[in-house]
Amino acid sequence: MAYILVVDDEERMRHLLSIMLTRKGHRVEQAGDGMEALELIESTPFDMVITDIKMPHLDGVGLLKKVLEMDIPCPVVFITAFATVESAVEAMRLGAADYITKPFEDSRILMTVERTLNVSRIMAENRDLKRELEDAVGGKQIVYESREMSEVIDLATRVAQSDSAVLIIGESGTGKELLARFIHNASRRKEKRFVPVNCGAISPNLVESELFGHEKGAFTGAVKTTTGKFGYAASGTIFLDEIGDLPVDAQAKLLRALQEKKIQRVGGNEEIPVDVRVICATHQDLRGLVEKGEFREDLFFRINVFPIQPPPLRERPQDVLPLAKHFLSCLGGNPNVQLTHGAIRVLVEYDWPGNVRELANVMERGMILAGGEAISAHTLSFLQKETASSKRDTHFSIPSGGISLEKVEENLVRQALETSGNNQTAAAKLLGLTRAKFRVLLRRVYRET
Repeated sequence: MAYILVVDDEERMRHLLSIMLTRKGHRVEQAGDGMEALELIESTPFDMVITDIKMPHLDGVGLLKKVLEMDIPCPVVFITAFATVESAVEAMRLGAADYITKPFEDSRILMTVERTLNVSRIMAENRDLKRELEDAVGGKQIVYESREMSEVIDLATRVAQSDSAVLIIGESGTGKELLARFIHNASRRKEKRFVPVNCGAISPNLVESELFGHEKGAFTGAVKTTTGKFGYAASGTIFLDEIGDLPVDAQAKLLRALQEKKIQRVGGNEEIPVDVRVICATHQDLRGLVEKGEFREDLFFRINVFPIQPPPLRERPQDVLPLAKHFLSCLGGNPNVQLTHGAIRVLVEYDWPGNVRELANVMERGMILAGGEAISAHTLSFLQKETASSKRDTHFSIPSGGISLEKVEENLVRQALETSGNNQTAAAKLLGLTRAKFRVLLRRVYRET
């Protein structure tokens, strides 16, 4: 099944093509001119576009040029009268996939659609290969030597062969998204999309629209129909990060989508089938949230089919050195930059509250401070100070002259953020706070400063 956009200013022609393609199992959207089509293409991942050339506002050739300018990977097929065949041929020189002349036969249309969809699949494969290459060059592969991570990778490899739901549980910075990508790339869905969604970053009022899409006019500001993340991830994998932050009312909608394997856009009545592999991740204790009534028990059991828990970096010190060397190579600095024995000792002894993400930040900072020389224990003295301060007695006595509580809070917040590499979840943990309480403190501190 493909997702096809039909563009024509004649409603009868749009309706005819839509019926023909729908009968073949394709999903079809319609647009009355090039401008309306362009809005849909910008927000929706169509597999191909079938468009007339002669249209008001923005004609077919203009639409093709816009699609090419925006580098949108969507092949375009033209339908044209005999009188404008020359224009269609010129459009193919510009990058159109094919053209069909009016009047046309159904078989001709369907044959052209199948041929163009093959082109679309090749384009998608090229995008995936490019993305995998960028991931490899950009340092997104999983680097490890420890037995603990070897066991995690073994579990991930096993579950990748199925479509079972996976729940990745771990501290912030342990590489939960990397692990989810590994599962996707080792699965039969690897040629389809991997769509990450940070549930904690979505406005509570827009969660349902973000996940499942909405119809045009469904609410104020809904000026066009959108597909949503589930639709965008069709036949691929959707990664729901920080699933514990999902509002309770949205949890009910998600549960239904997982159970029925169907979604319903906001403002729409049609139930749209979705074939998506779901991987969730959290740093929170979901069982504890269930007991508090903050997370649905039935949803927890639905997503917790195969739990995987990557260990924090402090529990796998064997991985610190290979990861550090890997990050140095990815930073693209002087290849002669080395880690001295003293630097290695500092790295291995450090507690890594920010985990692998913090290590990456530390290596970048260390390379800058080293200025092309070897990274030594002195270069990483900022870590030694943090390690020493963390081991001090936390008992505090108020001096006779008193203190400024606001200044103490500001200092603690800044230290926690610096130590955790600006990771708010890790910083909150350093101060013994929940992330929500830490954010309140953070807003107050920066408002007062």
